Amino acid sequence: MVYTENNINTVWDSKTQTFHGGQEHRFIDNFVEDFSVTTNYLGTPHKALEAAKEAIYDIHHYPAANQEPAKSCLAKFLWGSDYAKYNGRLLMGNGASELIDLVVRKALLMFTREGIQLPTWKGSPWNVQYREYQRSAETNGFKILDPSNPEKVDMICIVNPCNPTGDYFPIEPLKEWIKNNVKPGGCVIVGKCVLKKERKKKKERKNVLIEWLLDESMQPWHSPDFRNDSLISQHEFIREMYETEAISIHVMHSWTKIWSCTGLRIGSVICPTVEHCEALRKIQVPWSVNGPALKFVEKVVEDQDYLNETWKNTGRMRAYLIDQLKSLGFDEWEYHGEPFLSWVWLDMKNEEKAARAVELARKAGVPVRSGKPGYQCNSFIRVAVRKEDKVQVLINAWKSL
Repeated sequence: MVYTENNINTVWDSKTQTFHGGQEHRFIDNFVEDFSVTTNYLGTPHKALEAAKEAIYDIHHYPAANQEPAKSCLAKFLWGSDYAKYNGRLLMGNGASELIDLVVRKALLMFTREGIQLPTWKGSPWNVQYREYQRSAETNGFKILDPSNPEKVDMICIVNPCNPTGDYFPIEPLKEWIKNNVKPGGCVIVGKCVLKKERKKKKERKNVLIEWLLDESMQPWHSPDFRNDSLISQHEFIREMYETEAISIHVMHSWTKIWSCTGLRIGSVICPTVEHCEALRKIQVPWSVNGPALKFVEKVVEDQDYLNETWKNTGRMRAYLIDQLKSLGFDEWEYHGEPFLSWVWLDMKNEEKAARAVELARKAGVPVRSGKPGYQCNSFIRVAVRKEDKVQVLINAWKSL
């Protein structure tokens, strides 16, 4: 099939899949740069890429079923010298998407077993977020509630920082928001781990929030101190929420954005307990993380220079991008998102202008992410942070707006 500007979005089956950026570059003859995805402007770390290439020569062998030593390397990246304490709560997957579906499917099995026939789900307090969580919930039969609905639900999934809106809860407001949205005494059943004292009360617990999914994929851009503003460091809080409130908190990461390796599919989930992790592993297909991806992780977590460069320049380049967009003279445009993020959520305040901007960017070889498909934010465009010379290509393309 020949893809044209009119049918390029047919790479997605709208009946079964959620629209996502990052597909158009394959069909643009004059491709320059991809502004439609939120990957690191630096590109893929060289040493880790070489390690993945070298691993190709071992593809006649199965990858490690226990994901080691890559999993321990990732655990050490997350928790330093204390990593051995928490490694049992960490599980890697074929991108975050696989793990999202695992957690949602496991939750559904538990709800069904406990007699909850139509479990409820809702997302973050912001109007839109990454849609794979909702897609998985819909596919698995959850009743979807609007984020503005005050009703407490069986599962909440929050993306923090929120992609695409750029909203962000620092750690203490995040913890407070979690506490304020949890009905005390909620019932949690994960695998074999049943809180018996709560099980006796389960018939009295209707529509209580019992599962949390927190996506922190974009949080490592925060700063060199990102761990301390993240739930990955809040072991006591997660333990307390589970043991005293019976609330399970899972922390999800897609590592393909910060390390610009979306083609490899590398994700992880941090579970509240080892038992939670074992319950997920029981339904995960074996060898879901391939050999090159595992070798990539082993090497990339050692590349501190890459992260230092990311933290040093992303904020500055994002500010440059906004300045250049403002130079186009559209005073009504609004720019959303935290200063440290790898993208700008741009509201052009006009649906026709936004559609025209998407078309002009594609023709110039610098595709951007329209807010219309997937998010239904018709006047919005997501623009990734990229190097200055590539930004100028986009700005030149939009001068005719």
